[in-house]
Amino acid sequence: MGAGLIFIILINTFGQIKLNAWFGSFYDALFQRSLPLLANEVVAFLVIVGGLLCLVVAQTWLQETIKVRLREWLTHDLMDQWLKPGRAFHLSQAGEDGANPDQYIQADARQLADMSASLVIGLFHASLLLLSFVGVLWALSNQVVFSYDGRTFTIPGYMVWCALAYALTGSWLTWLIGRPLIKLNAERYAREADLRFAIMRINETVASVAMARGEAHERRTANGSIVSVIDLGRKLANGHSRLTWITSGYGWLALVVPILLATPGVFSGSLSLGGLMMVVGAFTQVQNSLRWFVDNFPGIADWRATLLRVSRFRNGLAYLDLEPNPNPDATGTGGIALAPHPQGHVSFDNAAIGHADSPLTFATSTIELKPGERALIETASDSDRALLLRTLVGLSLEGSGTILLPEAKDVMFVPARLDFRIGTLREAMIYPASSTDLDDTLISSALVRAGLMNLLGRLDDKERWDRALQAQDQQRLMLARLILHRPAWVLFEDMAATANEQDLRVFRSVFARELLGTAVIGLGACTALNGFFERKFRLARKLETAAPPVTFDAAPMQARQRIEAAE
Repeated sequence: MGAGLIFIILINTFGQIKLNAWFGSFYDALFQRSLPLLANEVVAFLVIVGGLLCLVVAQTWLQETIKVRLREWLTHDLMDQWLKPGRAFHLSQAGEDGANPDQYIQADARQLADMSASLVIGLFHASLLLLSFVGVLWALSNQVVFSYDGRTFTIPGYMVWCALAYALTGSWLTWLIGRPLIKLNAERYAREADLRFAIMRINETVASVAMARGEAHERRTANGSIVSVIDLGRKLANGHSRLTWITSGYGWLALVVPILLATPGVFSGSLSLGGLMMVVGAFTQVQNSLRWFVDNFPGIADWRATLLRVSRFRNGLAYLDLEPNPNPDATGTGGIALAPHPQGHVSFDNAAIGHADSPLTFATSTIELKPGERALIETASDSDRALLLRTLVGLSLEGSGTILLPEAKDVMFVPARLDFRIGTLREAMIYPASSTDLDDTLISSALVRAGLMNLLGRLDDKERWDRALQAQDQQRLMLARLILHRPAWVLFEDMAATANEQDLRVFRSVFARELLGTAVIGLGACTALNGFFERKFRLARKLETAAPPVTFDAAPMQARQRIEAAE
């Protein structure tokens, strides 16, 4: 497509040269008052313009299609970089630099692709016109004859030098006045992203806002982002206004400057009316090519600001890959070693999780959990539990010791705050598998087993399932996902904390039948599941001297099966 576009621009440039020559012949025919010559020139004009029209349409289609392809490539590239394992999470923890990835991937990528294609193609076209018409204008400069003290002379390339001086003066003034727009445009995108995030956050919490009657407070909070955007908009408006003095004045003067510069040739009689029109046309093409910078400086400033944002986002993602130890000087160790267990078990060997000043540790140095076992790991706070979960999934490795886990495909993590992707119910059920891996029969059976018969006819409904379903139905939907995927290991936070008796009976029944061989690690208190776990451990800070030691519930596997089968 790029080669085709270059070919079309080349032919288009040739057509522009022919059109400029036609103007000379047309005005000469008009000056001679010859109707046959004038008719021939009109026919020639229609042929040239018809060809140019076809070329312009083809060039426009190719240019716009290249923009789409470029955006497709850039968006996929940014998504691939962003959604590498762990990167999206680490970016969310990176403060202001990691805010609003949607702005980079959607809006900035689109604008960068569009502007890059437009500017590059425009610059190439302008450069080609410049190279073509400089020769024409240089030759026509010989017709501009000066008279002085009874003598006549010409200045080689006179009109070319005038065009260069005129364009360079305008370009320098444009750069001088418009340079601050680069920084303002970069800041504008950041502030626009903050405003959009504030609106999205309100939209995500509309229910809690309505219940608390917090609309006025949210309005006041959002007003800060709005004021910030408007203030910057005023600065941009003032900057563009100052720049318009140069760009518009430059354009208006260009209408008369070439005529005034060529006047000596007209007065001396060496330049006919047709020749004057050819000189003016060639001068206009040359200075239009040279003033490409003047005309496009606001766009260049906008493009450069967008390019810097996207480049910073993409390059920054590479630095988010987790290091063995985020703060080696503080811990004096290489961080927690997280690796696969050769037998598919879960083991903790001298694990100290978190900062060295107050790490989370077990009472015993070595713990090993085998397939089919059920263990509860209690923590003193939600933050400790969250740190343990982040460590187990490899999102935080600060600390020391070794943790061995089964293969990732054998483990399902169930967070306390359930999250379902926006899409159809089928997609929410099979996530993260593909639609070809699991058929509707298995999905329907899992829904029935989890007590969600009312959802059987809604597999193709697209909803925000985290809003469309009550909390208990969401937990049952997660249970249906576990039935569907049949993982070898399940790690969950206290998902039974808000469950009623009926939900707990279904939960126990599923793990006594369909998921009987599934190993379970619970994180948190899980008081509603007393008797469900065979082993219990306490993960506490070293400074917590009163932390109880590891305890074991000696209920054998056979007793567990009989109890849960009876329930």
